[in-house]
Order: sequence, then structure tokens, then C-alpha cells
Amino acid sequence: MAKKVTTVGAYLKRVIDLRSSTRSAPTHTTHTHAHTSHPRAAALAVSSMPAINWSYSIGTPKLSIKEQTFFVKRLAFLIKANVPILEGLHMVSEQSSSRSYKKVLGSVISDVTNGTSLAKSLGRFPATFGEFGINIIKVGESSGTLSQNLEYLADELRKSHVLRKKLMGAFVYPAVIVVATLGITAFLMLYLFPKIMPVFASMHMELPLTTRIVIWVSTFLQNWGLTFSVVVVLSAIALTMVITRVRSIRFWFHRFLTRMPMFGSVVRAYNLAGISRTLGLLLKSGITLSEALPLTADTTKNLVYQHELRVMAHAVNRGERVSTYLAKRRKIFPDVMSQMVAVGEKTGNLSNTLVYLSELYDAEVDDFTKNLSALIEPALMVVMGLLVGFIAVSIITPIYGITQNINP
Repeated sequence: MAKKVTTVGAYLKRVIDLRSSTRSAPTHTTHTHAHTSHPRAAALAVSSMPAINWSYSIGTPKLSIKEQTFFVKRLAFLIKANVPILEGLHMVSEQSSSRSYKKVLGSVISDVTNGTSLAKSLGRFPATFGEFGINIIKVGESSGTLSQNLEYLADELRKSHVLRKKLMGAFVYPAVIVVATLGITAFLMLYLFPKIMPVFASMHMELPLTTRIVIWVSTFLQNWGLTFSVVVVLSAIALTMVITRVRSIRFWFHRFLTRMPMFGSVVRAYNLAGISRTLGLLLKSGITLSEALPLTADTTKNLVYQHELRVMAHAVNRGERVSTYLAKRRKIFPDVMSQMVAVGEKTGNLSNTLVYLSELYDAEVDDFTKNLSALIEPALMVVMGLLVGFIAVSIITPIYGITQNINP
């Protein structure tokens, strides 16, 4: 009997050594249980595995989108090259420098070595890989198109990540302008204006309304500014927690986002791009429409669209067409979407139509992010100028009044 391995490092080294022997075996299968192509080596690896509770030591680790994309893309490439899944998982694990990433892959390797399917192994980490990715892999395993499905999944993760980065990056410049405006205002109200206030107090004259307002605001900020800031921050945190944890309030907040002036259109386009891409990918993978709609709803963050997708799934189960349902909900599903989906349903090419729609809405979000600075910059500059100008006028007006009353 082989000597028992007592450490994880020794176990991995043992499996890596075994891999060199499995490479000489004439097998090129890409099925999830590819390690059984060498029964003796697989049995030896299982007998040598230490009794370690991976789930206890790992908990629920979080992987970044970049790490998830790396895993899916690299594994798809290896499987396409006829590398067995167990060997491919070891190779991907070796190329990672992330501790949490190695822990997740270590647990997956342990499960696959024991005969568990890849989808079921990844299903132990639903918060890490998501139901969408796990179902795509599950369908790929059962249909024998795992490498193709992994490539689809990697492309979906990459596009979603790029779209999110573009949307977040579009608000960086406006945020900088807002912070600069608040900083200048705080400097004038808390540092410069208090130095001039004794002069105004010694004038014994009625000050202009603008000056009295600025004096009141400056005095309030000096006495209660810190307390006010703490209250504002705590209120923002409490509001965020309420929106995050209370589903009904989050639903109405998401509805407000979809109906906002100017920004509502990009919120709708962002969600429709994700919905179209996800639903199209699921249909391409061989999942039926009635099954794909609830899965798409699970991957959608906006509760308004999530609710609509679930209602749509019930309508489809009753025999209603997707395009018919979309035409009834024109406020959140544009006419072009229902018309294109109707064409896809008639031609039997709904999956490709949905992918085309996702690219269309991606382009809309991309155009918005490129033009956002040009749209917001003038408004922000006007607000900044009015605010700073109001304070400047409040300071200059009394001084000008003094100079007018001075007799030569």
C-alpha cells in the first residue's frame, strides 16, 4: 500500500507526479470524469488524499471577475486541447498566485478526484461562480460541449466586466468636480469667511441678505459641522442598508433608477444588454426557453427586470410568445426589442437575435459613457460657479458698502 500522504502540499505533489504517468496514456476525453481514463492512478490518488474538510477551511471565498474569467478561459483552452479535466484543473491551479483562488480550485480538484462532476463541485460555491455559470457548465457536461460553453461563459464574464467598468468610469470625472466644489466651499466657509466676520461685526450696519445667509451657514458649520457630517454619513449608511436588505424598498429604488431623467435610459440599456446576452447564451447552450428565463432572472440584479422575467417565464409556460409579452411592457422593454425578438421567434434563430440585441445595447451604454462628461460638465461648472460666486458676492458686497460710505 502506498504511504499515506499527510499534508496538502505532499498530496498535490503526488498528484502532479501521477499526472506525468497519465500523459502517456492514450486518452483524449474531455468528459468531467476524465481522470478515470487511468483507473490505477485515479485509485492511488484517491487513497492518498488526506482527510481534510475543504469546505470548513475555505468558507465562502470570493473571486474577482478577472479570476473567474481566467479560470473559465484557461480551462476551456485546455479541454479543447484534449487535456483531461483533472489535469487541467491542476495546471490552472499551479498558474494562480491568489491564495483564495488556490483554495477554491483545491476543493474542486478534491471533489472531481472523488468522481463528482465539475458543475456539482463548483455548485458548492454559488456565491463565487453564480447559478448562471454553474448551469452553463452543467449543460456543457451533459451535452459534450463543455469547452464551447466555457468559452461562451468566459466571453460573457469579460463583456459584463468591461461594461461595468465603462459605466463606473463615466462617473469618475463628475465625482471629482463635485468633490472639488465641496472642498472649495468648505475652505471659504470654514477658513476664509471666519477671518472676515469680525470686520462685519464691527461695522454696525445692516448686512445684505446674502451675507447674513453665509454668516449663518458658516457659524452652523463651525459649531455643528462635525456632528452634521457624522449624521449625514450614518444616514447614508442606514439608507444603503435599508435599500440593500429590504426587498420591497430595493424594488422601488430600482424602479426609480429605470425612470430617472437622462440616466434612466442608460440604466435600462445596461440591464437589457445583460439580459439579452445571458438569455441568448443559455439558449445557445441547449437550455429550453422556459428554463432559461428563470436562470436569467437569477443573474439580473435589477429587481424590476427580475420580476418581469419571472412573470414572462410563467407566460411562456402558458404558451405565450416572448415578443407578445415584451410588446405589453413598452415602458421597460423598447419596441425594437419586441420586434427583433418576434423576428427571431419566426426564423427559429432567437439565440443569435438576443446576442445581437446585447451588442446593440452595449453600444448604447458605450456611447453614453463617452458622452457623459460632455453632458454633465456644463451643468456642474454652472453649479460650481453659482456656489462660489454667491459666497464671493456675500463677502465683497459689505466691503463695497463700507468704501462707499467713507468720506474723503
